[in-house]
Amino acid sequence: MEVSSRIPAESPLQAAVLRRPAKQGLRFELSEHGVASALILGPGCTAKDALKWFQRAAMRGYVPAELNLAAAYANGWGTHVNYGAALNWLDAAAEQGSAEAFCNLGILYLEGKGVREDYAEARRWFQKGANEGDSDCQTNLGFTYDKGLGTDRDSGLAAMWYRKAADSGNPLAENNLADMYAHGDGVPQDDVAAFHLFHEAAEQGHTGAGIMLAYMYAEGRGTNKDLEAALAWLTAESRAGDTRGRDLAASLKRNLTAEQIARAEQLTASLRPRLSQDPGGR
Repeated sequence: MEVSSRIPAESPLQAAVLRRPAKQGLRFELSEHGVASALILGPGCTAKDALKWFQRAAMRGYVPAELNLAAAYANGWGTHVNYGAALNWLDAAAEQGSAEAFCNLGILYLEGKGVREDYAEARRWFQKGANEGDSDCQTNLGFTYDKGLGTDRDSGLAAMWYRKAADSGNPLAENNLADMYAHGDGVPQDDVAAFHLFHEAAEQGHTGAGIMLAYMYAEGRGTNKDLEAALAWLTAESRAGDTRGRDLAASLKRNLTAEQIARAEQLTASLRPRLSQDPGGR
């Protein structure tokens, strides 16, 4: 399980059944004062050009630009990585009530990036955003209870916050809550609920949830056993860059006929348009 991060990262993926640490890097939003896609993709334009526009707008107190500038400094886009500067601009956005700033400040404190690692401070920021209904902060707050970070572990409270975020359609919260149902952790063990939530998250492009969904299809947990569907999901997630299910996929292929494999491939093709980058997993 991990925190819901607006920070795109390059952390390695672990086995679908394992919990893994938080991603790193801040989400890069577009600002009307510095549309990064236009500047970077336009002839002769670079990330440094976008950075200049963000700095201009941020100096005028424009929150999206402050967030973009924080992301640029945290990820080294158009400048050197500077977590201190990122923290400064996130503080500025937080002072104006930005829930995204609350979320990212919490992540920096959780991971000790630019600041001393401080779980209690991370939880304070997540709680602030969670109280305002931000689903990422709710997911992250649930994560702190789930792992006992800055507080005693409380799987019941973890499940409660995951559920609030999952009700808003947050795919990471759906995945994390599904994992709790699958293991009976903080909630009654319920394969049907787990299957439903994994499916919801997988439909939104959460590759870890897609792999867990495949395992449930393969074992007939929470649904009818369907090896073709299992192989289809594993293939789709592998093509999306997540190869954690390759051993199961190989095993399935050894036990399916050529006709069944062909049908699984057809199903994979129908799944692919719905899949995007993995937003993380439990």
